[in-house]
Amino acid sequence: MPAACRILLVDDDPLVRSGLRLLLTSDPGMDVVGEVADGDEVVEAVQRHAPDVVLMDLRMARMDGVAATRAVRALPRAPHVIVLTVWDVDQAVLRSLEAGAEGFLLKSSSPAEILAAVRAVMAGDAVLSPRSTRQVLDHYGADEDRRALEEARAGMAALTDRERAVAVAVAEGLSNAEAAERLYVSAATVKAHLATIQTKLGVRNRVQVAVQAERAGLLR
Repeated sequence: MPAACRILLVDDDPLVRSGLRLLLTSDPGMDVVGEVADGDEVVEAVQRHAPDVVLMDLRMARMDGVAATRAVRALPRAPHVIVLTVWDVDQAVLRSLEAGAEGFLLKSSSPAEILAAVRAVMAGDAVLSPRSTRQVLDHYGADEDRRALEEARAGMAALTDRERAVAVAVAEGLSNAEAAERLYVSAATVKAHLATIQTKLGVRNRVQVAVQAERAGLLR
């Protein structure tokens, strides 16, 4: 059997952590290996427990989830990060995505949505609903920073035609499997293209690939 997904819980509310632990450990493919109550404890916990996924609260007393996400994603062999929030897309969510989070979950999400989100990041997909994806991209599409726009256009121009097609599919909210079906390739090929795209663009995840595609005008 494949190894269970190792998960670290980060939330200042012990009831939230308890509920998440009960939910996640109900799935035989998931194992909660640790939990901490504030962002300033996360790096040490990641180094100690080597999780595959961190579920990260955004608002905590000493270090917020944005700063903690940035610190975690700077580590060697960094785990995936999904941020938890009580609000829909806001500035804190946007900053967390810029810091390297693969997506976010509302704390009101259903148990099925939470389990699906963990599976998604392990498969290389983002954790954003189509509506949230559109909100994120609309925010960056309205960015009038000329340097950012020029860098995005130059980055996309450096991609191959197939890589640009993958970037557009990602920006449209397609999963790896859906992008593979559109492009008549395997999901593994899409995943490999995404890794190359991220390296070429100097970004850390598929959400940031989508942002660059939006800024470059590929979705208009």
